[in-house]
Amino acid sequence: MHLIDGTYELFRAHFGAPSATSPGGLEVGATKGLIRSMASLLRQSDVTHVAFAFDTTIESFRNGLFDGYKTGEGMEPKLFAQFPLAERAARALGMATWSMVEFEADDGLATGAIRYAADSRVEQVLICSPDKDLCQVVDGTSIVTCDRMRDRIYDHDAVVEKFGVEPASIPDYLGLVGDAADGIPGLARWGAKSTATVLAHFGSIENIPDDETTWPIKVRGAASLAKVLREEREQAMLYRKLATLRLDVPIAETLDDICWQGGDSDALGALCEELGMSPPRLS
Repeated sequence: MHLIDGTYELFRAHFGAPSATSPGGLEVGATKGLIRSMASLLRQSDVTHVAFAFDTTIESFRNGLFDGYKTGEGMEPKLFAQFPLAERAARALGMATWSMVEFEADDGLATGAIRYAADSRVEQVLICSPDKDLCQVVDGTSIVTCDRMRDRIYDHDAVVEKFGVEPASIPDYLGLVGDAADGIPGLARWGAKSTATVLAHFGSIENIPDDETTWPIKVRGAASLAKVLREEREQAMLYRKLATLRLDVPIAETLDDICWQGGDSDALGALCEELGMSPPRLS
C-alpha cells in the first residue's frame, strides 16, 4: 500500500521539473511533473492500493496552538496556484485523494497507515514522504516511510540508526531539537546527538529529570541542557504536541476503496488538454 504525500510531491515537481505554460497562459510545470511522476509510480506492479494526501490549505489546527508554526507566507504564487490542479490530477489518475483543511497531509497519512496496517490483508504500508515526523508511526517493517527521491526505505531499525531514538520518541526528539520545516524552534543547546542520547535512555521529555546529576548517562554539557529544560519544559511539551501526528482524521475510505482501478480517462484527458500535455500511460 502506498500513501503519498501529495504536497511534497508537488513541491518536488516544482523545483525539479522544467517550467511550463498552459495554452491558457498559466504556469503548470509542477502539475505536469506531478502527473508524470505519479503515472510512473502507478505503472509499477507492486502498486495495488494507493491514496494521496494533500494540504489543501497550508494552515491547520496547529497554527492556533503556536504563532510561529508554518504558514503559506512566502510561497511562490505560481506554485500555490497549482494546488487545486494537483488535487484534480490525483483524482483523475484514480487515486483516493484526501484534502486536508483542519488537519495536515501528514496527519492523514499517519491515520491511514495505522488504520490500514491493522487489516490482515495488508503486507506493508509505505508512507511516501521524507518528512521526519512521519517516522513516529513506523512499525517494524509493516509501516515504513519511503523517500522516493533518494530511493530509501526507513523501517524501525533505519529510524533508530538515523535519529538514535525509537519511532515513538520522534515527537519528543523534534520537540527538543526543533524542525525548521514546520516552524518548530526546539530548545537552545539541545542538538541532535545530545537529544538522542538522553531520549534513548528516558524515552520522553516528561521522563527526563530536572537534576542532571541523577542522569545515569554521560552527556556533554548536561548541566546546561538540564537548566534549559527546567526553564522551558512547558515550551518543549508544546513543541512535542506540534510534532505529534493526529490519528483521528476522518478518512472515509475502506481498504477496498483505495484499491487502484485505473484512472478516469475523461477527467485525465480534459485536464491534460488544459495543461497542454498528452495523457500519460498508466499501464
